Amino acid sequence: MPLSKPRLILASTSPYRRELLTRLRLPFETIAPGVDETPRAGEQPADLALRLAIAKAHAVSTSHPGAIVIGSDQVATVDGTAIGKPGDFPRAQAQLRMLSGREVAFHSALAVTDGQRTTQADIVTYCRFRALSDAAIDAYLRAETPFDTAGSAKAESLGIALMESMRSDDPTAIIGLPLIALTGMLAQFGLDPLAHAEARP
Repeated sequence: MPLSKPRLILASTSPYRRELLTRLRLPFETIAPGVDETPRAGEQPADLALRLAIAKAHAVSTSHPGAIVIGSDQVATVDGTAIGKPGDFPRAQAQLRMLSGREVAFHSALAVTDGQRTTQADIVTYCRFRALSDAAIDAYLRAETPFDTAGSAKAESLGIALMESMRSDDPTAIIGLPLIALTGMLAQFGLDPLAHAEARP
């Protein structure tokens, strides 16, 4: 008798998170959560990432009862200060100049809910940036335009060349959706990727 598949929703329109989730070969849909991501006064970066991940999951779950909903958020920090998405070339240039030769902590928060209960996790990746010249920074920004990425570095592509070292329990966390942690969390809701995965055509 075939196992039933709960409806799975990724509360995000991020193409990076969508691509990562496809690796688990589970049928899913994406829905924009429409959550205000403004930090609260005095809120620590790790707390911000986790709060937003939970808020995104709950926002979509409320209008889709019975579904399993994944929320995720990522915040980069240096010395406890949050580093957001630059938005344009000059801000990205300034970010990378600041991060040159320094270690950055990327908090990749996860929340999974079925509307009745919620599990959560914060997977931290520590990235040490190389000492970067202005020429290297400008060449990278022209090649990749990572203006929608916290810390101005896409580690899943050319941004890896900016890194000197990386430490994490989950190699996919830095891209924005920690699949090792997520697999365990989904299993708690009866959705084991190895039991429910669809074969590739």
